[in-house]
Amino acid sequence: MDVETLTVEVAFGLPQKQRLVAVVVPQGTTARQAVAAADLPSLFPELPSTTFEQAPLGIFGKALRQPEKETVRAGDRIEVYRPLQIDPKAARLERAKRQAKGQ
Repeated sequence: MDVETLTVEVAFGLPQKQRLVAVVVPQGTTARQAVAAADLPSLFPELPSTTFEQAPLGIFGKALRQPEKETVRAGDRIEVYRPLQIDPKAARLERAKRQAKGQ
């Protein structure tokens, strides 16, 4: 009995370098397993491999609550999200302070 396969893309980027990797996986593969199959640590050796093992994931811009359970479909683009460098609320507060000083 042949296992059906499907092709998905795994995307990750840093400000200076981005990669989109096509991988062929068996049907029933989870988003987290597809990311592992893309072998991103070899493409981004400057980052620890745990970056990709624990990172939040999404499919076509929609965040996945349970990437370990979400199965992928043919043509999906799985996105590996980087941690935020600054809290969005803190950034807004800083902008508001700067604008208030400028008035």
